[in-house]
Amino acid sequence: MASRLNPYISFNGDAREAMEFYKSVFGGTLALNTFGEFGQEGAGSDKIMHAMLETDEGYTVMGSDTPPGMPYNPGDNITVSLSGDNGDVLRGYWEKLSSSGNVSMPLEKQMWGDEFGACVDKFGINWVVNISTQQS
Repeated sequence: MASRLNPYISFNGDAREAMEFYKSVFGGTLALNTFGEFGQEGAGSDKIMHAMLETDEGYTVMGSDTPPGMPYNPGDNITVSLSGDNGDVLRGYWEKLSSSGNVSMPLEKQMWGDEFGACVDKFGINWVVNISTQQS
């Protein structure tokens, strides 16, 4: 898979509705995963942990509900996402973006099997990097 760069939008509990709206605007295929699918029980388990809309025009929009306990700040709720399976290239981007910024989640293996990290670069831009586990 080639690496991709796309927006990642945080929502205040209405990610499902928003992503379904974007699908009605742009068309394409929408995949939704809830927090409950990854083991969270109780309140919020039906909220969206990750959504990805891939359109026929080649656009990708990702999003999620802001987890409980994390701040939701309109205007500061869009992140740039870098993802793919070229680990060396993506780790290089991560090093450059995070070295002079602030790391909020180190780039490391996550419960879904991929390497993932989050940072804010020196200009205040939010970035996430996800390195997919190659399927054999």
